[in-house]
Amino acid sequence: MAQQFVDWDLAAATAATLGRTGPQVSYDEALEVVADLRKLTDEAAGHVLEYTGLRPVGPDPGVRVVDRRDWAATNIDGLKQVVTPLAERLIDGRPPGPLATAIGGRVTGVQAGTVLAYLSGRVLGQYEVFSADPGQLLLVAPNIVDVERKLGADPRDFRLWVCLHEVTHRTQFTAVPWLRGHFLGEVQAFIDAAQLDREQLLERLRNAVSALSESVRDPESRASVLDLVQTPAQRRVLDRLTALMTLLEGHAEFVMDGVGPRVVPSVEAIRSKFNQRREAANPVERVLRRLLGIEVKLRQYAEGRKFVHSVVDRVGMAEFNRVWESPLTLPRLSELTDPDAWISRIRAESGTDTGADSGS
Repeated sequence: MAQQFVDWDLAAATAATLGRTGPQVSYDEALEVVADLRKLTDEAAGHVLEYTGLRPVGPDPGVRVVDRRDWAATNIDGLKQVVTPLAERLIDGRPPGPLATAIGGRVTGVQAGTVLAYLSGRVLGQYEVFSADPGQLLLVAPNIVDVERKLGADPRDFRLWVCLHEVTHRTQFTAVPWLRGHFLGEVQAFIDAAQLDREQLLERLRNAVSALSESVRDPESRASVLDLVQTPAQRRVLDRLTALMTLLEGHAEFVMDGVGPRVVPSVEAIRSKFNQRREAANPVERVLRRLLGIEVKLRQYAEGRKFVHSVVDRVGMAEFNRVWESPLTLPRLSELTDPDAWISRIRAESGTDTGADSGS
């Protein structure tokens, strides 16, 4: 029954058809890029270990250097793990009603493929946790080459800079054995909290129109499609997921900026040009980013980096790393803008609240 909600084969075909073509490279150049990214991934892993003190456990999941089509296909496999149980929950053993029949798996397949086609031309790298255990590191070679050319960046410097960020994500999940299970558990909790009847669905559709209008009118709007599928219980779960993702993204940005100046000679120019590129999106793309929640993700980089920087500055890296001890030591959403509150809570819960910072 779940297949009637999304035609995954059509989603993959749509993503492949609509996806942007990559930069022009020769076969030998492509092989060189792949080899370079693999080597720089290993180099970045050493820098991340030294800087963070986080040591991966278990087998090394390695890295997959992919093109845009492979990236989309891998994420479709991951989406199946999320959407299929949600669809089965909504059906609850009953045949699909007129609305589901009218929408059909082909329409939702095209929609999913269209979104992935858009993203496949922009994502530089990703640690994908849904389709494999403990996850897999993906580097999208055409996008990395495309951006480094547009920025006029030194290829080795830019590639290592990207690898530092993505390898930090891999380290987070491979050095913290409970993290993937906790993340997937929260996603499952989000699914379990779904309660959509016909009236609620119609209300969500009305809200979708309002969100689109708000995004067009207000450049500072935080409305996204993520806001349209939340019951009150889902909102509580989403607050926890938002806090976790903000921590993970901010930590990766913090490590990238901490290690970068020591090993990437042109890092200041790269960061400046990269930020300008993020901000220079055309108006249509900015609206699409907001509706897809990408603008929220960009804010997570800044908000999460500020939290990590503030904590490390106050108490040092070793005490900051207590954030990885258990789900209970993760920051709450309110603590991301109040790092002292997180420090006080963690110290109080462990009986080490002395009132003095240990990292100054």
